[in-house]
Amino acid sequence: MKFDRNKRISEEIKKIVSNLILNEIKDPRIPQLTSITHVETTRDHRYVYIYISFLQDNVNIEEAMKGLNKAKGFIRREIGRVITLHYTPEPVFKLDDSIKNAMHLEKIIHTLDINHENDDDE
Repeated sequence: MKFDRNKRISEEIKKIVSNLILNEIKDPRIPQLTSITHVETTRDHRYVYIYISFLQDNVNIEEAMKGLNKAKGFIRREIGRVITLHYTPEPVFKLDDSIKNAMHLEKIIHTLDINHENDDDE
């Protein structure tokens, strides 16, 4: 039962933070194409781990993470305003390269397919 509640809380936090990054946070260090890939809330709801991926190639990841960490207080306050919990969880941002890695692998596979088709033509 608690797992389902944690999962619902995590999904709600994901929606809130996604909206904040897209519409509310105006830090120029945070790129427009910032994606939240996954959110995990600890069982005691004291921390929420937010996995972030940047979809642009020319992003200064270090600066973008600094911008997100600077907005932690605002994000935490907004989470607490929308979701009523005993503790408002402290956001912890972690970099997730899975989308970037998947796009890179897709490029490699596409290149291999083109090379394979060229070999068949000869």
